[in-house]
Amino acid sequence: MFNYHRRKTVTVNIGNTPLGSDYPIRVQSMTNTSTNDIEASVQQCMRIASAGAHYVRLTTQGVREAQNLGIIRSEMHRQGCHVPLVADIHFNPRAALAAAQVTDKVRINPGNFVDPARQFKSLAYTDEEYQAELQRIHDALVPFIDLCRKHGTAVRLGVNHGSLSDRIMSRYGNTAPGMVESVMEYLRVFVEQQFNDVVISMKASNVVVMVEAVRRLVAAMDAEDMHFPLHLGVTEAGFGEDGRIKSAVGIGALMSQGLGDTIRVSLSEDPELEVPVARKLVDYITSREGHPHIEGHYCKGFDPLLPQRRMGNSIEGMVGGKKPIVIASCTPQEVTGNRRPDFFYSATGATTGTDRFIVPASVYSGEASTSPLFTLENWDEKTAAPLKWLEVPASTPINKLLFLKDCDNVALIVTPDNINTSGCQQALIHSLADAGINCPVILHNTYPDSDSEWLQVKAGADLGAVLLNGMGDGIWLDAPGYGNQNEVVGYAFAILQAARLRTTKTEFISCPSCGRTMFDLQTTVRRVQQATQHLTHLKIGVMGCVVNGPGEMADADYGYVGAAVGRISLYKGKECIEKNIPEADAIPRLIALIKQNGDWIEP
Repeated sequence: MFNYHRRKTVTVNIGNTPLGSDYPIRVQSMTNTSTNDIEASVQQCMRIASAGAHYVRLTTQGVREAQNLGIIRSEMHRQGCHVPLVADIHFNPRAALAAAQVTDKVRINPGNFVDPARQFKSLAYTDEEYQAELQRIHDALVPFIDLCRKHGTAVRLGVNHGSLSDRIMSRYGNTAPGMVESVMEYLRVFVEQQFNDVVISMKASNVVVMVEAVRRLVAAMDAEDMHFPLHLGVTEAGFGEDGRIKSAVGIGALMSQGLGDTIRVSLSEDPELEVPVARKLVDYITSREGHPHIEGHYCKGFDPLLPQRRMGNSIEGMVGGKKPIVIASCTPQEVTGNRRPDFFYSATGATTGTDRFIVPASVYSGEASTSPLFTLENWDEKTAAPLKWLEVPASTPINKLLFLKDCDNVALIVTPDNINTSGCQQALIHSLADAGINCPVILHNTYPDSDSEWLQVKAGADLGAVLLNGMGDGIWLDAPGYGNQNEVVGYAFAILQAARLRTTKTEFISCPSCGRTMFDLQTTVRRVQQATQHLTHLKIGVMGCVVNGPGEMADADYGYVGAAVGRISLYKGKECIEKNIPEADAIPRLIALIKQNGDWIEP
C-alpha cells in the first residue's frame, strides 16, 4: 500500500484488445439502448468508443438480444470500429451460449447463472446437498466454457453484492466473504477446464464492501495460485459529484495498491460521460509509476484485508474520536448549506512563534486564535493552548516526532511530499502507531486543479485510499485555484460519506441506466432527489430494474424500482411494499411510505 506497482496477472484475449498487467489499464462503459434497436445501439457503441472506451457492454436478456449483438458487432466492423463488445447476461444460460458464438466477451453473474433468482430466503443444505449444487454449477459451465474456447470468446465473472444467490447468502451471509466464495466456485471450474480468458469483478454500491471483497478475492486467488485480471467498479454510484467521488474513492483505493486491469465508472448519466472520468482516474494513478521509493511497514496488528480504524486521542471533543473532522481554507461566509466545516484555516493575527491558525467554526472571527498552526521549524512547546496543530511532511523521520508521545493537546497534520500521495501519508501514520504516538492525524492534500472533475477524481482517490485503510481523523482539502470554495467543502464531505465515515446528506443509490431500465433514469433520479434530499438520515435507492435493485437496496432504507414500463415497485429495505404502481403516482407514494414508517422530516 506504500509503493505503487501493478499486480501481475495472466493475459486475457478480448477481441483485438488484450487485458492484463502486461497491457495498459483498460476503460469501458455500457450502453443504455435496447439491444433490439440495432441502429441506436450501433450509434451509441460508436460514441462510447469515440470517447475513449476500450470495451463496450450491452444488455443481453435473451437469445434474440444475443443474436442482435452479433449483428451490431458486424455493423460496427463494417464502419471501421473494432472495439470489443461484451454481452451482459443475467438469469439466462441459453442467452450466454448464444452470445458466446457472436461476441468478444460474455459477462455472467455467478449469483443467477445456475442458481435461481434470489428471494432472500434462508435455505438449509447438508454438505452432500451443497456438493450436489456445486456439481450442477460444474455441469452447466462446461458446455459454456467449451463454446467460448471454440469461438475465442472471453468471460467475465461479475459478482454483485446485490445479486448473491439465496444459496450463498444462507451459508455466508450477504457479505464480502460470500461474494468471494460465489466467484471462486466458478473459477475452480474454469481452472479445471484450463480456460484462462477470464476476468473477474466484485461490485457493490457500498464502497467499503466493494474494496473488502476485491482484497479478499485477490488473497483467495493467491492461495490457489490464480492470477486472473480484475475489473473494478462501484455499482449504482449515482450521478454528478457523488457518482464521481464515490467511484474515485473505491476504485482509486484499489488501484493505488496496484489492483485493477480494467475499470468502469458507473454513472446515472449518458454512458459516454463515464469514459472521461475513468480515463482521468487511470491517468492519475498510473502517473505515479516509478515514484521515489517510500520506506515503511505495516504497524503491529494491521490487517490489510479488513483494516480497523486508528482513532487518535480526543482533544476537547473537537479532534479525534469517532467522527472525522473537516478543515476548510476559506471563511465561513463562503460556505452555504448544512455541510459546515468544523474548522477554518486563518493566517491573520499574530502570536508567539506563528501567524497561522486553525480555528473552530464555533469561535471563528478572523482574528488571532488560541489554536496556532506550527511546523517543526517554529514549534514552541511553551505556547499555552488547549489545542495546537503541527504540520509535517509525510517523509518526516519518526524520531523527530517522538516528543508527541507526551503531548495530549496536539493534532498532527500530514502533507504528502511524494507523487504517491496516499502511500507516503500511510507510511508515516503506520510509523506513528508503532511508536505509540496517538495524537489525531489530519490529511492535508492540496491540488492546483480548477476543473471540478479532475479535483473530484484526484482528491477522492488519494484521500479515499488512506481513509479506507483506517487512517485519518480528518481531512483538509485545499484547492487554492478553484473558484467555488463551497464546492470544495462539499467534496470533502462527499469523500467522508463515500468512505462511510461521516454522513451529512441523503445517500442516493442509483444505477447507471442500461437496456433493462424501465423508465427515464436521469429524470427520475433528479425528481426523487428533489423530493427527499433533505432526509440526511436515509439511504434511498433508485433502480431501473429488478436484476440488482432489491439486492443493492438491502443496504438502503427505501427503494424505487422499475417493475415494468411505466410501473414502479416501492421497497422498505429488502421488502417490496407496493408493486406495479403507476409511475406518475410513485414519488407521492414513496413519500407516504416514508411518513408511514416515521422517517419523514419536513423540509
